[in-house]
Amino acid sequence: MFEKLFKLSDHQTSVRTEVLAGLTTFLTMSYIIFVNPDILSSTGMDRNAVFVATCLAAALGSAIMALVANWPIGMAPGMGLNAFFAFTVVAALGFTWQQALGAVFISGCIFLLLTVTGIRSWLVSGIPKSIRSAIAAGIGLFLALIALKTSGIVVDNPATLVGLGNLGDTGVLLAILGFFVIAALDALKIRGAILIGILVVTVLSMVLGVSEFKGVFSMPPSLAPTFFQLDIAGALHTGFLQVILVFVLVEVFDATGTLIGVSKRAGLIEEGKPNRLGRALFADSTAIVAGSVLGTSSTTAYVESASGVQAGGRTGLTALVVALLFLAALFIAPLAASVPSYATAPALLYVAGLMMHELVEIEWDDITEATPAALTALVMPFTYSIANGLAFGFISYVILKAVTGKFRDIHLATLLVAALFVIRFAFFPH
Repeated sequence: MFEKLFKLSDHQTSVRTEVLAGLTTFLTMSYIIFVNPDILSSTGMDRNAVFVATCLAAALGSAIMALVANWPIGMAPGMGLNAFFAFTVVAALGFTWQQALGAVFISGCIFLLLTVTGIRSWLVSGIPKSIRSAIAAGIGLFLALIALKTSGIVVDNPATLVGLGNLGDTGVLLAILGFFVIAALDALKIRGAILIGILVVTVLSMVLGVSEFKGVFSMPPSLAPTFFQLDIAGALHTGFLQVILVFVLVEVFDATGTLIGVSKRAGLIEEGKPNRLGRALFADSTAIVAGSVLGTSSTTAYVESASGVQAGGRTGLTALVVALLFLAALFIAPLAASVPSYATAPALLYVAGLMMHELVEIEWDDITEATPAALTALVMPFTYSIANGLAFGFISYVILKAVTGKFRDIHLATLLVAALFVIRFAFFPH
């Protein structure tokens, strides 16, 4: 059956190799079942329902990737997009989480349309490489600020905006310890380093009496508080133009970049040969729509899937194993509820650091490329908004290229996105 479904022999792999690869990928990305409820519950969403939605969205997305694209790539609610959902759309802009889910649904539908029509590949090819790299790095900086704030390492300071927190606080010390545990384990190439770090801090906090142990296993909590709670009509409010635009842009670059990067490493994309990238993009798009209905932020392809590819994963069977493990994770809700925010903050900070690697891809010798890229990355954390970073980056890119006579460098897709952001600032400044 597996041979017929996944063509294992064509990819020179076996059921055992694929299962081990699936387990490896799951271990490296399963931190999301603790981190996502922590981030989204800050909007007022029910934490237990978000936990269930996270597991189901990851299982469904990974299963679609397995059966439609036959690629070894795990799917789950994306880091960065969940932060934009919670801290920008709901906390900063003041929209309800139901409207934010509606925006995710609409962006998923647009994403699906862009994929089916081929506009998505046109958009990706038209956006400057330096801006694409800066988007990833900027989201990394944004996540880092959230992590440092959540852990208590960075605090509010009326004189300087931000300041150093109390490093003697137990939660802060545990967060610092968690970060070094994750970094050390990852440096030693130990699988599941991020997950182990989260669990170490959680156990230590319970031993020290700082947090409460709520158990390990139980039947899955109810999904009702978030299931079908999306407010699509509210999301079509005029102020949501930039929100939907950002969701679509980040989904386009993040997911496409991940899919191409991981699949190249697996040897699934070869120059001049047919590949299943189109199907993978379709699977990615449908997972976003499904996730919004379940009650979570945008579902996307996970770069951690590279760990499974490294372990030998070459087909959709790897992704199917990931899907089954996320379904099994539904039964550890009490453990997920026992994880304090200072245990997930180090994971967030470590992922942020990995995303900063993208800065090396920027052409720093060309001012017209480097300046917009720098603005993109810097404005995200300093205005607490991924949207503002994208806006500053695209608009400054078009202006600098135009005034220096490099009109040919401005792709129509870049011009279109910049124009949309100018319209947003001109007519919807708040």
